[in-house]
Amino acid sequence: MDTKTGESSPAATRKMAWRKSLVEKRQNLADRAWRNDLLQRVMRVWLIHRPDTVIGAYWPIKGEFDPLPALFRWQEAGLEEDAAGAARHRRIGLPVVNKVDRTLTFHTWYPGCPMEEDAYGIPKPKDTEVIVPTLIFVPCVGYGPGGYRLGYGGGFYDRTLAALQPKPFTVGLGYDFGYLPDMEPEPHDQPLDAILCDTGVAWPGR
Repeated sequence: MDTKTGESSPAATRKMAWRKSLVEKRQNLADRAWRNDLLQRVMRVWLIHRPDTVIGAYWPIKGEFDPLPALFRWQEAGLEEDAAGAARHRRIGLPVVNKVDRTLTFHTWYPGCPMEEDAYGIPKPKDTEVIVPTLIFVPCVGYGPGGYRLGYGGGFYDRTLAALQPKPFTVGLGYDFGYLPDMEPEPHDQPLDAILCDTGVAWPGR
């Protein structure tokens, strides 16, 4: 939808069709457990050599892959000694929508964390600390060449990533059938640094 004219461009119409088809397929996966197990493994291996101690993620909706089990294991493994002998504490954050500028801030999450629904009905941490991730895992409905992501069309991640300084490393998570070879970015689209799917690393980064 062109926000200036109120009319749908061919690109917007094509994205709407892709979204509908991919979300429907994702919600009706017969092999979901198998695919999720594969992607959990891909995530865990990919994270091994990352230096990050603060990671942003998301609460899964509409059949999205759930990154939180893999991140909880990453967090538990972080209670180790660094080179200086001090314990490193790894933290996980979930997004909370800023209603004014429609960007996202990340609040601390942990298993059993008090949660409440946001304005969109998505669970978010309740009254936990705001943290600044150096790495953010982003849900992908689909993805295309160059690390570009197809989301739900709200622009929350694009606005957030455009505003954050320094810019965090961004990693898309999705299923292999979400690859869209004909997808072309629009001027506001922010490319991701990497994309992981159930069959491995779909986009190797820049």
